[in-house]
Amino acid sequence: MRAVIIRLVTAAGLLVVLSAVVFVGVDLLPGDPVTARFGGQGPEAVAEAKARLGLDRPLAERYQDWLTGLVHGDLGTSASGRPVAAMLSDRLGNSVLLAGLAVAVLVPVSLLLGVIAGVRRGRASDRAVSTGMLLLASIPEFVLAGGLVLVFAVGLGWFPAVSLVPAGASPLSVPEVLVLPVAGLTLLAVGYTGRLIRAATAAAIRAPHVEFLRLNGIAPGVVLRTAVLPAVLPVAVQVWLTSGVGLVGGAVLVERVFDYPGIGDVLVTAVQTGDLPVVQALAMILGAAMLLALLLADIATHALTPTLRTATR
Repeated sequence: MRAVIIRLVTAAGLLVVLSAVVFVGVDLLPGDPVTARFGGQGPEAVAEAKARLGLDRPLAERYQDWLTGLVHGDLGTSASGRPVAAMLSDRLGNSVLLAGLAVAVLVPVSLLLGVIAGVRRGRASDRAVSTGMLLLASIPEFVLAGGLVLVFAVGLGWFPAVSLVPAGASPLSVPEVLVLPVAGLTLLAVGYTGRLIRAATAAAIRAPHVEFLRLNGIAPGVVLRTAVLPAVLPVAVQVWLTSGVGLVGGAVLVERVFDYPGIGDVLVTAVQTGDLPVVQALAMILGAAMLLALLLADIATHALTPTLRTATR
C-alpha cells in the first residue's frame, strides 16, 4: 500500500509536469491557427477570434485556466468553436475499442510465440519465429496496413477495404470493418512484445531453480507452468499495458489507411489546421493514459513477481 501511495503521488506530480510541457510545447508550434482561419476576413476578424478563444491573454494565464478546466473535465474549445470534449468523445471511444480488441488478440499470440521461441532458443523454430517478429517490428505501419488491404480486401475480397461505419453507430454493429485494422495493429505490436517475452523466457529457462527442477526429473510442462511462466508474466503484463496505450496513440496511420472513425483523422486534421486545443487535449489524454498504464504495470509487477516464502513458528 505504501508503494502504491508513493506511485500515485509521483504520477500526480508527473501529470502536472506533463500538462505544462504539452501546453507550452503545442503553443510554440509554428503557425497561427486564428490567422490561418480568419486572416482573409481582415485584422478585426482575427482580433475578435483571438479574444473569443482567449489567445490574446498571457501564456501563464491561459495555462492556468486550461489546467483548471482539465481538473473539472473541460478540455477547452476548438478553434472552430466546438467543445473539444464533444469532438473527441465518440472518436476516442472508437480508438480505444480498436486498441482493446488488438490487445485481446495480442496477449495470447505474443505469449505463445514468445514462450515457444524462448523455450526452443537457438533451434530452427526459434530462428523462424524471431525472424518473423523482427520483420513485423521493422515494417512501417502504413506499409503493413496497405499490404493487408491489397491482399485481403482487393485481392481476396474477404473484408472491406474501408471501415465505413454509419453515423451514430458503433463499429461493433459492423464487425467486418474491424478485422483488418485490428489485424494491422496486432501484427505491429506482436513483433515488439513477442521479442521481449522471448527474451524473458530464455532468461527464465537458464535460472538456477529451473535447472534444479529439470535435473530432478520434473516434467517439462510442470516446470514451464510453475517456474518459467511466473517469471515471464511480470514482463509480459508490463509490455501489454504500455503497448495497449501505445496502440491508441500510434494507430493514427492505420486508421487513416482504413478510414476508421477514430482519433487519427481528428489529430491529423487538427495538426494540419493548427487547431491547438484539440492537439493539446489529445496529447494530454494519451500522456495521462500512458502514466496510468505504467502505474498499473508497476503494481502488477509487484503482485506477480515470485517471492521467496518462508514459514516460521
